[in-house]
Amino acid sequence: MPIKAKRSKKPGYRSSPAQEASHRWRNILLGGGAVLGLLALGYMLYLSLQGPSPIQDLITYARQSRGHVETPIEAAGLPPVGGEHSGIWQNCGIYTEPVGTENVMHSLEHGAVWITYQPDLPEDDVAYLQDLVRGESSIVLSPYPGLKSPVVATAWEVQLELDSVDDGRLNEFMARYQKGPTAPERLGSCVDGVGTPLP
Repeated sequence: MPIKAKRSKKPGYRSSPAQEASHRWRNILLGGGAVLGLLALGYMLYLSLQGPSPIQDLITYARQSRGHVETPIEAAGLPPVGGEHSGIWQNCGIYTEPVGTENVMHSLEHGAVWITYQPDLPEDDVAYLQDLVRGESSIVLSPYPGLKSPVVATAWEVQLELDSVDDGRLNEFMARYQKGPTAPERLGSCVDGVGTPLP
């Protein structure tokens, strides 16, 4: 018959039922806290992998062709979001007259954002837009005859129509799509092309 080992007890020490219950609760709380911490960390990781939320009313277009043409491109209603364009890009900056659509389309391919506005937009609104984009390196701002909406922001394969110049979505569009993920050549130049923007 095997001999059972005796448990050694410290002389005179005995846990009370209250102490044992306290230890049990402490262990439960520590374990529960660790589980909650891991769940919170997992949720934060999940959110970070989701990417930014979409811009409300953003229109995304199908893949656009990228060939070069020698002729001007006529577009009405809304600026093109890609397609065949000039081999020479438009210099980024502020323009007070319409610019060549075929040239700006090449700038879009390089990661520029084209902000267009109706030619009869109030002067204060035009000044607001100019102040907004001044100093930005990859934006073309120009009037656009026949524009459907007061302001339209365009990047390669994406577009946003706006009813007012101070719509916060314009800032979000600029931040997301300047040299953004939809531009095929987002490291391309936006200088040394055609056009002389305002200083």
